[in-house]
Amino acid sequence: MSGSLCWLRAASLLRGAPLRWGARPLSQAAAGDGSSPGGGEGGRGSRESVERLVRAHPVVVFMKGNPAQPLCGFSNAVVQILRLHGVQDFQAYDVLQDPDLRQGIKNYSNWPTIPQVYLNGEFVGGCDILLQMHQNGDLVEELKKLGIRSALLDAEKDQDKK
Repeated sequence: MSGSLCWLRAASLLRGAPLRWGARPLSQAAAGDGSSPGGGEGGRGSRESVERLVRAHPVVVFMKGNPAQPLCGFSNAVVQILRLHGVQDFQAYDVLQDPDLRQGIKNYSNWPTIPQVYLNGEFVGGCDILLQMHQNGDLVEELKKLGIRSALLDAEKDQDKK
């Protein structure tokens, strides 16, 4: 899929949700520069290394670019969905910075595309699946299992008061 089509498809998936660049500052843990340790034998793309990265944080995203500057519409959509739920503390890895990691995560999950989202070490899916979970309410429940209260619950309370 060409770059412009990637952006258009991701934008249409969000159905009107604003696509903002670096709208809120993220914690250092979510900087996503891909510089976290995880080497070891076989490099960062080895199964053992990828396993360590996936399990290092409750919410992990393998994406193109970083949360402050996604380089793909699908990666941007994943970041925006997490932000809608108030998830600011997540670990992001830029697979464009490391071809071994890019292939390693695809092999690890047996999923051919990026971005990839992991919750508590479990592969959730990519943009389409995270969007579906957002739309049907499953993401709120999955975040609750991690001890993360979705900001959308507070937004609903605010709406009910009006």
